[in-house]
Amino acid sequence: MANDHLKQRAAEAALAYIPDDAIIGVGTGSTVNHFIKALGQHRFRIRAAVSSSQASTALLKEVGIEVMDLNAAGDLEVYVDGADESTRDLALIKGGGAALTREKIVAAASRQFVCIVDPSKIVPVLGRFPLPVEVIPMARSYVARQLVKLGGQPVFREGVITDNGNVILDVHHLDIVDPYSLETEINQIVGVVANGLFARRGADILLIGTEQGIETLKRR
Repeated sequence: MANDHLKQRAAEAALAYIPDDAIIGVGTGSTVNHFIKALGQHRFRIRAAVSSSQASTALLKEVGIEVMDLNAAGDLEVYVDGADESTRDLALIKGGGAALTREKIVAAASRQFVCIVDPSKIVPVLGRFPLPVEVIPMARSYVARQLVKLGGQPVFREGVITDNGNVILDVHHLDIVDPYSLETEINQIVGVVANGLFARRGADILLIGTEQGIETLKRR
């Protein structure tokens, strides 16, 4: 994979943001998998992790890191996760791995959100990547009709059930010029559990793995 070494570079750079003896949040996806493997080499520095998905939980345990329930852990020092898209203003689209709701919860409970990406994820305007929306199954068709009214083309993600037992609609053909407002508007649709816009709680630090090294962007 062409960008794999750049994902790994960004993932390893995130280790510098991990406080000693902390409980940290860990996200989901291919870039995060690199982070988990790197974190495993430093597992004695942290107390435990809170995971956003069953897949990440399994990988964390595999490298010898204790996984805690968020209800027991309380507020977290830092959350490390990837993104499917990011602007340079640090608004994100996430949810390609169908873990968006748990990712939002862990991000909200964390004092600092460090996002790790390769350059292919940086866009001027969000929406090239279809926006995932997690939906209660009985509301799928209703929610899809409301998303059409917002100018999107929702497509049911066949064969995918989230860790919460829900379904995903991927919304195509959106130019998301105001991610903050659209995130709020979609969340107000009855039957929506969460959507993949991370604008209200975007990243605090974005680490971009480039051929020249790490580019670091911080929330203004």
